[in-house]
Amino acid sequence: MMKVGITGGIGSGKSTVCRLFTARGVAVYDSDTEARRLMTGSAELRQAIAARFGADIYRGGALDRARLAGMVFSDGAALTDLNALVHPAVVADFAAWAERQAGDYVILESAILFEAGLRGAVDRTVAVLAPLELRIERTCRRDGCDAEAVRRRIAAQADDDTLCAAADFTLVNILEEELEPAVAALDRRFRYEAQHR
Repeated sequence: MMKVGITGGIGSGKSTVCRLFTARGVAVYDSDTEARRLMTGSAELRQAIAARFGADIYRGGALDRARLAGMVFSDGAALTDLNALVHPAVVADFAAWAERQAGDYVILESAILFEAGLRGAVDRTVAVLAPLELRIERTCRRDGCDAEAVRRRIAAQADDDTLCAAADFTLVNILEEELEPAVAALDRRFRYEAQHR
């Protein structure tokens, strides 16, 4: 099974791109959603997170996500530590999930594909890019947060130049009607590659 990683900074439109691939019949593993599930559902991961960030990071059995986000997005070392705990669990879960899927290829969606060292878990990579102000606007509208909080989150992620240099392909997401044909072209390419491996 060929594996494609889709990445991009917050508000770039990774989810929109993945939705377009899903509409074409491609299975997508949303690493953010699955990481949240694992951070609550995996006893081993919960124990490791509580050991690093304090037992009170879990309240009533639920992870205090706002508190954890405040800790990791303002402290690079804390973010590195959290990633070192969560990413191996996500990689193992993705590999097991991919084995259960049908089709020519599957997608791993991850905002921090390269930073997390997940490049080795996929065969091809796609970076989704968008202008900074559009990313901030999208994220504020989606999450109901202020622009400064979004800027801090963006500063903690790889910039577009880094993503372009690391990715096999790039998609610019400004208008969805322009994005659809670009996704269709990549889908054809990935299906061809998967069938001729």
